[in-house]
Amino acid sequence: MDKFRGTYRIASARAPWWNYGDDAAYFITICTRDREHFFGQVERGQMILSDIGKIVNEEWEKTFQMRPDMNLGMGEYVVMPNHFHAIIIIGRNEYNSPALSKRKMDKEDDNGDRTDNMNRFGPQSKNLASIVRGFKSGVAKQARLVLPGFEWQSRYHDHIIRDSREFAIIENYIRNNPRNWDADKLKL
Repeated sequence: MDKFRGTYRIASARAPWWNYGDDAAYFITICTRDREHFFGQVERGQMILSDIGKIVNEEWEKTFQMRPDMNLGMGEYVVMPNHFHAIIIIGRNEYNSPALSKRKMDKEDDNGDRTDNMNRFGPQSKNLASIVRGFKSGVAKQARLVLPGFEWQSRYHDHIIRDSREFAIIENYIRNNPRNWDADKLKL
């Protein structure tokens, strides 16, 4: 593992060959810190949302209203007791259009090397990371008014959905997550 300024750092879980602003469907999972059950409980295969769980639901739906310029599509999602699953689609938009991507690829950096629009460290905007960051921040701000100790896990899991078959499998998984809660590996 590499060190940064004398401290070990966790390697990025993001695919270095992918631009997370590109038009694609993504499956995301976001957990609470220590997988604490803040969002409610599952009863008879149905999720019963707590006040904080209702905040998660409302903030997710607001995510799509707040970013009309990104051409987002809301896929299946579910709020579980200690985590959140969702499919989010980033559509073709002014930030990921072929013309913009070509302009980015044709640019040269200060050393005269060609640059591209692959996933890079640095400020993230108009991509999956910025969407998740805004969502988590909005939930945390509201949730801490209800319970000051609310915290998210620092990272999140994502998966680039590659085809319609995989999309259908993930949709089914999300839809059935409350019914399968007793066997869920995130239950703790």
